[in-house]
Amino acid sequence: MSQTTDHHVALVTGGSRGLGRSTVLALAARGVDTIFTYVANRAAAEEVVQRVEQAGARTVALPLDTSDTNAFPAFVTAVQDALATLGRERIDYLVNNAGTSHHQSIAETTGDELDALYQVHFKGVFLLTQALLPLLRDGGRIVNLSSGLTRFSFPGSAAYASMKGAIEVLTRYLAKELGPRGIAVNTVAPGAIATDFSGGLVRDDANVNRQVAGVTALGRVGEPEDIGPMIASLLSESGRWINAQRIEVSGGMML
Repeated sequence: MSQTTDHHVALVTGGSRGLGRSTVLALAARGVDTIFTYVANRAAAEEVVQRVEQAGARTVALPLDTSDTNAFPAFVTAVQDALATLGRERIDYLVNNAGTSHHQSIAETTGDELDALYQVHFKGVFLLTQALLPLLRDGGRIVNLSSGLTRFSFPGSAAYASMKGAIEVLTRYLAKELGPRGIAVNTVAPGAIATDFSGGLVRDDANVNRQVAGVTALGRVGEPEDIGPMIASLLSESGRWINAQRIEVSGGMML
């Protein structure tokens, strides 16, 4: 059981798998309650709920497709209900993590693919953050997930990385506009991580795994547990003066 008694609440999108799951569990280990979203895999969400409760924290799993911006008003109401069950009126932290992958050259990327990426990775993040601002307490924090791919370039990642580049700009503008409310906003940019993202490419393809390790100073691919605890640490009181920053967490990729 955590010794933390302030019962802060974080909202994490895409919390049933990968980096979001790692973040929810790392926050639970610090005594932070959560509300997290999942798209369709209720069983995976329930497993995370059980893990959080075993850690002595509380969580509520809510279904949400972050590309469906028309669903946001109803989602905000669901968040208010979830907060009530947690005994709170406001969220303290928002982690915009939910995302999809895309691997296609610029020449072959279709307009529909570009639109789909935009809906999830920029429009969804922008409008969900906007919708949740009334529920985010003054002095709270926002973390937006970007990618190492905004700094180094791999062919086939242009569309995805460009959306993440837009998120990095949005982060700075959020920090500026929300500064009067004491809300700090930062970007966390993971390198290549061994998850089921991109069909488990980094995790399951030995060739890719070896290539990533070869261009990483610390000599291996990243794991979800390299990211979630870092985000939890950034949201802690010790991170209170970090604002409008892009923090790459890649083990030193492509130096």
